[in-house]
This record gives sequence, structure tokens and C-alpha cells, in this order.
Amino acid sequence: MTHIQIPAQRFPAERWLAWGLALAAAGLALTMSAARAVPSHRAALWQVVRSCVADKHLTGLPYPCLAVDLTEGEERGHVVLRPPWANDMILTPTRESVGVEDPFLQSPEAPNYFAEAWRARTMIATANGRPPARDQIALVVNSRPVRGQDQLHIHIGCLVPEARRFLAGAAPKLPLDQWRLIGPVVPHQPFWALRVRSADLAGVEPFRLVRAELGGAVRDPADLVIAVVGATVSGNDEILILASYERAPGSWWPVGSDNLIDQRCQGEAEARG
Repeated sequence: MTHIQIPAQRFPAERWLAWGLALAAAGLALTMSAARAVPSHRAALWQVVRSCVADKHLTGLPYPCLAVDLTEGEERGHVVLRPPWANDMILTPTRESVGVEDPFLQSPEAPNYFAEAWRARTMIATANGRPPARDQIALVVNSRPVRGQDQLHIHIGCLVPEARRFLAGAAPKLPLDQWRLIGPVVPHQPFWALRVRSADLAGVEPFRLVRAELGGAVRDPADLVIAVVGATVSGNDEILILASYERAPGSWWPVGSDNLIDQRCQGEAEARG
């Protein structure tokens, strides 16, 4: 008899994010007003963002977030938080934004949220307590079929060791500033990659670059998954922008941050051990 193995819980971290934030938002709502309705679980992240912004205005503290940046106002600000029961972090705008498909992200007025997320990587520590290596960092925005919240958020964490090894071999073979189909960074899911010589994503806009390359291939931009990882090629600090989409040729199922981010952040320890 042939047995078909079905992957179990493909998106557990996004589910934990949804449930944890819903509970957090419910608690905040009850604290602020006993009569206030508890928000939909898919809007829980936005409620937590509003709470962080309010606390920043009132007390100067970011609670319950790790950081709140309102330097350019709420329309261009962002917060960084670690969701309940999750080991990675997320960065999300203080402007309401549904997700990867938001047309505002294609505007020149949109902040470079990926650049801000790259700077926030300094808050990560690996299992051995050391800062992650450059090629260990992964920033991921999930597609609508995968995400648990309808507020744009970038997952910030460590790249899973398997993907790290795959990209270490692929990066030197990629031409600079040209998109290439590089194959299954995640098993059974093709990815496209753009290699950019940049240390910090200054002037590099992943949301716009991915839409310009793959926008014509997807029926709905909400199906896109976008990732940014660090790379070092021939001694140069570089960035790899990765993208795929639901129903890409050869894909088996939607993938996202749970397939790319190592929740234990052990890749560096394994590499050095």
C-alpha cells in the first residue's frame, strides 16, 4: 500500500502569532474599556500596534512592543515586537496596511520597511548567545494564504540551515542586479533571486523590485512571498532578495516564514560546532 505523507502544521508560527496576538489584544481591550468589543483575531496585531503607539505617546515607553519609531510620524513609523509564544520578531508599520498586496508599498512615499527590519536584526541572539552571522539573517513577508494577520508584518529571524546552505552555494553563481530562477530554496517551491551589492538595503526596495519582476506572473499580488537574506560573496557584503508565489510552476503548497526561519536560531551554533 502506498502511503502519502502530508506535511503537518505547515504554518505553526503564524498560528501562534494569530492566537497569541488575539489574546494580547483582547487583554488590552478589556484593560482599556470593559465595554469595548474584542477584535477579530486577524486584526489583533493592529490593536497591539495601536497600544504600543499610545504608550509611546503617554509614557515614552514602547510597551508591549520592543521598539516604537515615530521619528517621521505615525504614517511612516513602525514598531518591533516579539509575539507571545514565538521566538522570532516582527516589524510592522504604525500605518494600517493589509499586507504584501498594499498598493502603498509601490509608492515612492512608502518607507523602506525591509531596511528598518534589517537594522532591527541586532535584537536577535542565537542559541549560543552570539549575534547571528550576516548570512544567517532572514526577513520574510508571508502571502495572504499563509499569514495569520491582515496587518503587514516582516518576520525577522535566523535562516533555516538547509536554506542557508542552498543559498551559500547559489549566491556566487548569480549575476549582480539580475533576477534568476534559482530553484527550491524550500523543497518543492521554486524561488527567484536577485543579488544586490548592498550592506544595509539603503536604496533597495524589495516590495517594488519583486512586483516589477513577478507582478505579471501572479494573478493576485497577495499570493507573493518575499524574503531578504544576507550574503557575503568574495568578501563583499551583499543582499539576496527572494520571491515566490502560490501556484508557481512546480510548487506543491504555499510556503512562508515557517519554512525559512529557524525558530531555535541554532544554525550558527551548528555551523561553528
